[in-house]
Amino acid sequence: MPSEKNVRLLEEVKASLARCTIAIATNYTGLTVPVMNDLRRRLREQGIEYKVVKNTITVLAGRETGKPGIEQIIEGPTAIAFGYGDPAVAAKALDEYLRATRSSLTVTGAVMDGQVLKRDAVVLLARLPSREALVAQLIGQLKGPLAGLVRVLQAPTQGLVTVLERRLEQARS
Repeated sequence: MPSEKNVRLLEEVKASLARCTIAIATNYTGLTVPVMNDLRRRLREQGIEYKVVKNTITVLAGRETGKPGIEQIIEGPTAIAFGYGDPAVAAKALDEYLRATRSSLTVTGAVMDGQVLKRDAVVLLARLPSREALVAQLIGQLKGPLAGLVRVLQAPTQGLVTVLERRLEQARS
């Protein structure tokens, strides 16, 4: 018979898994309590939950919420960062923290949109430009050819106007 505490933890993890857009598993071996608290604070500022969870509870929660891939990314002592908005934000936040602090924390993988991401894929996701930057790049790529097309279409009209202006000048002289 599971304890009341474990049932409550299972419900909390299920709720987090059901709401999140990305769940990033980390191995927190060697981190001190002050370091963990600092990490939680930094992630919370960006709307990301960071929870230390029991592996068996996490696996059960994953199965019950339709995210069974979570068991593939759990290794050893596990803490999970639950991102609720843009999945790249959570990956970027963890990556920035790891680079800034040179922490012993390691990312073991992630579950996003029902797909399991290995550590390398999470790092690639973190290093992608922001959504706004990608949209700006796309608009820039579209704008160049369109501007060229407008110049090509305007060229005959401009040529005609130039010829008519010169003819008009000749007629006045």
